[in-house]
Amino acid sequence: MHTFAFCLKFMKRGLYILLISITFISCSKFQRTLKSDDTAAKFELATELYDAEKWSKSFRLCEQILQKYRGKPQAEKLTFIHAMCSYHLKDYYIASYHLDKFTDIYPQSEKVEQAAFLAAKGYYFNSPVYSKEQKETVEAIEKLQLFVNAYPNSQYLEEANTLVKELDFKLEKKAFEIATQYNLIRDYKASIKSFNNFLLEFPGTSLRSEAFFYRFDSAYKLAVLSVDYLKENRIKEANGYYKALNNAYPNSEHLEDATIKHEELQQELNTFTTKS
Repeated sequence: MHTFAFCLKFMKRGLYILLISITFISCSKFQRTLKSDDTAAKFELATELYDAEKWSKSFRLCEQILQKYRGKPQAEKLTFIHAMCSYHLKDYYIASYHLDKFTDIYPQSEKVEQAAFLAAKGYYFNSPVYSKEQKETVEAIEKLQLFVNAYPNSQYLEEANTLVKELDFKLEKKAFEIATQYNLIRDYKASIKSFNNFLLEFPGTSLRSEAFFYRFDSAYKLAVLSVDYLKENRIKEANGYYKALNNAYPNSEHLEDATIKHEELQQELNTFTTKS
């Protein structure tokens, strides 16, 4: 029993030493190749490291020799590996730039469809959260749509469309948030206008019911706070928004609240009718 335990311990120790040795040799080989002037050796090791998913090391070697292989048969493979290393390292700005460049230089490559999709997907990854400025989101949608148009039968088509829908919803949330914010800061005119624009720009939005309610809510508050000579017309405008909400979403969770406000407005409107 003691002999077996000793052997097992010895084997584990031997395996540990072997792994350390392999790592050392591998690192040593990388450093030697990195410092050498042997372009072919660098190309070979960059490929090996890429296949072994050692993206950072492969990228460093590619950087050294990319220009030297320009115009040569190996350039296509090297350019693709170089771009993909950036992608795997999550440097998506750089990756998308190089993948786009690859598709321009090698439009007949068997890798061109993959490169085009991943270039567009890189833009997707650069899209910020919806609460921030959405320039990158718009750019990502454009890039993905260009890919879909160029490769309508692509194996990546379903994923591309899913990414576009996700990005579209981010723009919807941003526009909705802006309109809601106007309501919160009591700029009710701007809120109504923003919700009207939102509903025109995103007719199929899942936030449509919410937009109908908050548009009415803004119109209600604007009417209530208006001076007398503006109040009648603004009440009528608010009531129109209420009717639109009631007709489109009779089961809305906000309808009870909206109905109470509508009745309040209607009572006030009746006073104008009585006076006239």
